[in-house]
Amino acid sequence: MRIATRTRSVVSVAETDQRSRLWLIVIAAVLWGTVGITTQSLYRLTPTNPLSVGFFRLAIAAPVLSLGCWAVLGRHSLRIARRDLARVALIGAMLALYQVCYFAAIARVGVTIATLVTLCLAPVLVALLSVVFLNERPTRRVLVALICALAGITAMVGFGGSSAHVSADLVGILLACGSAFGYALVALLGRSLARRYHPLQINAIAFATGALVLLPLALMTGFVVSYPAQGWLLLAYLGLVPSALAYALFLSGMRTTPATIASIVTLLEPLTATVLAALLFGERLGPLGLIGAGLLLAAMVVLAVQRNTTP
Repeated sequence: MRIATRTRSVVSVAETDQRSRLWLIVIAAVLWGTVGITTQSLYRLTPTNPLSVGFFRLAIAAPVLSLGCWAVLGRHSLRIARRDLARVALIGAMLALYQVCYFAAIARVGVTIATLVTLCLAPVLVALLSVVFLNERPTRRVLVALICALAGITAMVGFGGSSAHVSADLVGILLACGSAFGYALVALLGRSLARRYHPLQINAIAFATGALVLLPLALMTGFVVSYPAQGWLLLAYLGLVPSALAYALFLSGMRTTPATIASIVTLLEPLTATVLAALLFGERLGPLGLIGAGLLLAAMVVLAVQRNTTP
């Protein structure tokens, strides 16, 4: 009797811990969803550009992630095999590409479209790149997700308006697609290193590398370093909250949360961005845009279900 009671108690504690950690992933996804509106707020507050914003986000987050990595791993945080240095550096470069393209897309098409295209197309690209580079077998779900994503992006372009409007939308959406490509490569390269290194170790180096990549580019194209106090607060928020803090919460939550559940919960990121953009900036999608958004989200859900059914 005592053994049964003790067993139920242990199971209850484990379930409570799992639910608590799931909430950490929920919070992380919501925080990530605030990146777009924070960037748009910066654009409306002061003249700046995607390279400058991307640099400051990575540069502010990098030392915080490095301190967290040192606290967890100590001296081991600096140990990267030579054969993996190029791969980690490439993650940093793709992280920089993802940031700049995403922030540039926001300036052209707004938070909602930029976020939906970037975040919903990225997992589709990961699946396709896995087929090309890792010789993984393409499944029907991957093809369905690809069709949904392409149809959604086509709808997002919003054909039928003036030629100038369509052109601007197309450029912005292409930038969001470039952001999704960078995001997908970061995920794919990170997956290849995951068994050899702690995630904090990879990301601390990648964030620092990404900042170093962006610095000379920003200097050559008009590096903006003058911001009002509110602007610096927004930049600090970008680097500390939806970057360092959200990633720490996500890692903690993933300790007991199945990957499939986590992938579905992260749908809160584009949904949060969409709701906040509507409330704060009055962004609205027309009928065709809503269809496109639904198709993009469907592509993301299809891939999440695939991970759930894969043995």
